[in-house]
Amino acid sequence: MSQDYLLKTEPSVYSFADLQRDKATEWEGVSNPAAVKHLREMVPGARLIIYETGARKSAVGTAIVVSVDASDPKKPNVRIKAGKTIAKPIPLAEIKADKRFKDSPLVRQGRLSVVPLTKEQYEILAGA
Repeated sequence: MSQDYLLKTEPSVYSFADLQRDKATEWEGVSNPAAVKHLREMVPGARLIIYETGARKSAVGTAIVVSVDASDPKKPNVRIKAGKTIAKPIPLAEIKADKRFKDSPLVRQGRLSVVPLTKEQYEILAGA
């Protein structure tokens, strides 16, 4: 089974609604070395949570990795496809209060834009 991930996006730049409208996109603009490493490790079929930063600070939707081209180690090309809207967006405060996220980079490394998730964390956020 592949690793699940959370991708952060600033909704004023590219929101989950934009992804749903476009149906699929290349996930770009990631420069943090740890986040880039996580992008390189992705495989087609990996499950994703889309998290909107800014005023919203909530997990808002799901997506799936369609393809990964990691031939350029500094700029892996990851194509994702929109999934479903999370019925009740999960705010960061609620995530931080959940002990199952206490060791998550989402809580411990707040500025990391690509965060690995455990299967349990994914299912909590996706409402599965």
